[in-house]
Amino acid sequence: MKRISVELVPRDEEALRAELAAVGKYRSRIGVINVPDLLRLPLRSWEGAAIAQESFPSAMPHIRAMDIDLDAGLPMKAYLRAHHIEEVLVIEGDPPQDMTREVYPTMSVDVIRKFRAEMPEVKVYAGVDQYRGSMAEELYRVRRKAQAGAAGFFTQPFFDLRYLALYADMLGGYEVYWGVSPVMSARSESYWERKNKVVFPHAFRPTLDWSIGFSREAMAFAETHGASVYLMPIKTNLEAYLSGVFA
Repeated sequence: MKRISVELVPRDEEALRAELAAVGKYRSRIGVINVPDLLRLPLRSWEGAAIAQESFPSAMPHIRAMDIDLDAGLPMKAYLRAHHIEEVLVIEGDPPQDMTREVYPTMSVDVIRKFRAEMPEVKVYAGVDQYRGSMAEELYRVRRKAQAGAAGFFTQPFFDLRYLALYADMLGGYEVYWGVSPVMSARSESYWERKNKVVFPHAFRPTLDWSIGFSREAMAFAETHGASVYLMPIKTNLEAYLSGVFA
């Protein structure tokens, strides 16, 4: 396997440092910490990434395309350079809950190009959302992002290895981090079904054991195919999940 990435949400500095300490025992297995950018939280993703890099060799902040004004310089450019952050993940981003916050009609491909122009030393990744439309439509988006300068891709979580294998065949030749995430309750299962149109396999169960088992299957698939894995332990016991995954 090329790399394992673990997503940690920067709820605040104290909470983030506590989670970094909890995953520290797996430092030899984890290649990069991914830090999402959630506007309701006090830390921006690049601030969280700087903290994560104190403990791990690499940290990757998420950059929301809709926050970027194409007529101005990248607002986090000086911070990224000052803290030697050399990888970012560009996503579209969700509209802010605070409607007074200014956003822009900027697309991911625009921001990828902007990074290539203003920060060519930064390796830019882009997202794959296998649930938003057809595979043909998503492949077109992937090709556009690659042409804009994306070096690789992070997918939304998969819950079915057969579906993952179809995408692996379609995305052959690209650097891909295959996403997996534990689903620990019927409420969470319903969220994925309603919001992201996920169709769970018949054998799926919203339990820790099932989530750990599937994560290990996805890691074995990535190992066989020379790919990477993106673990997203959302709303779960971090220690219980990772201890099972890395057992």
